[in-house]
Amino acid sequence: MKIRLLVGLAVSASLTAGMAFAQSPTPGYNTPVPENIMTPDQVESTIGTLNFVDGMPTAETSKLVYDNLDLLRGVETFLNGIPATSIAAMRLGQQSVGAVLPNQVMIMDQFLDSTPLFLTGNTGTVYVSSFLDLGRDGPTVIEVPPGMGPGTVDDAFFRFVIDLGGPGPDKGKGGKYLILPPEYDGEVPDGYFVASSPSYINWVIMRGLIVDGKPDAANKTIKEGLKIYPLSQKDAQPKMEFISVSGTEFNTIHANTFDFYAELAEVINREHIGFLDPELRGLFASVGIEKGKPFAPDERMTRILTESAKIANATARAIAFDTRDENAYLFPDSAWKTAFIGGDYQWLKDEGNGGRNLDARILFFYQATVNTPAMAWEIPGVGSSYALAERDSNWDYLDGAKNYKMTIPADVPAKNFWSIVVYDAQTRSELQTSQPLPSKNSARGGFDINADGSTDLYFGPKAPVGKERNWIATVPGKSWFTYLRLYGPGETWFDRSWKPSEITLTE
Repeated sequence: MKIRLLVGLAVSASLTAGMAFAQSPTPGYNTPVPENIMTPDQVESTIGTLNFVDGMPTAETSKLVYDNLDLLRGVETFLNGIPATSIAAMRLGQQSVGAVLPNQVMIMDQFLDSTPLFLTGNTGTVYVSSFLDLGRDGPTVIEVPPGMGPGTVDDAFFRFVIDLGGPGPDKGKGGKYLILPPEYDGEVPDGYFVASSPSYINWVIMRGLIVDGKPDAANKTIKEGLKIYPLSQKDAQPKMEFISVSGTEFNTIHANTFDFYAELAEVINREHIGFLDPELRGLFASVGIEKGKPFAPDERMTRILTESAKIANATARAIAFDTRDENAYLFPDSAWKTAFIGGDYQWLKDEGNGGRNLDARILFFYQATVNTPAMAWEIPGVGSSYALAERDSNWDYLDGAKNYKMTIPADVPAKNFWSIVVYDAQTRSELQTSQPLPSKNSARGGFDINADGSTDLYFGPKAPVGKERNWIATVPGKSWFTYLRLYGPGETWFDRSWKPSEITLTE
């Protein structure tokens, strides 16, 4: 059978070759040339008419396609650079309130309210945040106290470095972590949970879980037990400074204009050369963002990148709020979707065989922060799970001028607590209304529960009569979206036998 197949293929090849030789030579050539490798002298395209002289592009065509190429690369630079600029903006925001050194820690001791601009933060935990600069300080120690809520270290491209606290190797019992800079070859002492980072800048974000609806216990645990310092100063540790930022104005969100590229250039110039792979560095360099060189685009490139930012921002918003990926949706005929499409914190498709789902990564980082496997795990009782929605049951975007209702069914699969928070579509931060904490949270309570154990929630510019305790305010003229969070998610969440109701228009 194999011999017959080989013979058949050989005969087929001979016939094909014979047919080719039987054709007339292409004008200007000694042999026939397939039409599909030739370029006509004039080609109509979506960017205009492309003119050639026997395959040579005219000067006008070269200018046209180069402008288009730079535009495309500007768009791709924006979309691929979001993780880096997001971390950079977080760092600048933290520095603006005086937290510059690793021992200067930003704490939301009265919860994260809607005053700052902070991508989809939660109102139900005490956040504590610090930035490490391993290039400046060298290996850095994080001492995590027992009983700390989940924490994470992410690098300067929002890649996962290590978990802390409950999902980390200390398993909630506390311990010392040592974060090493890129290509560190010095001595590594014993007694630490050790992680190496590809970047100099790293974000440490931790949560303190509230007790009896109050932040007091979490604040005590953090302020008495958390320590962050360079390893070189372990015998003379700098005093911890906890900077309260609840109710404080500051911005942690990257630009959506030409300024985005300047923000990215600062990251590339600051970081270790191996921080990103050559392919991605090459993309950024193609628009003038290259390590060791100033970002100084000329008038033409500034104009093109200004346009690129407009298109890229619109693209990111479409991906984030109008995804075409059916795998984003958690339930059939439902607006609820996941922030981790594919259930992988690296957004790899088919365990990497399908490459990286770039749109899934854009969806997440355009509207969220913190990257950890614990947010993608499907292990009952461990980590956290998220569902988001920006549409009602009629598939219309949620409108701040209208009134809606949704139901959280009984037996919520959340070992620790659940929460609903409302966000502004423009800033992707908490919606600023008359309510500083635009949310409901089972750990804080303060709302009415139905006799069957379910909870009805109401959204709109005015509270329904008698439903004030279960109402979250919205703003006429503003779009909004919401996140449902389950901390310590249960089996009925993972098998999808428990689901929240759709958000339904009530008038």
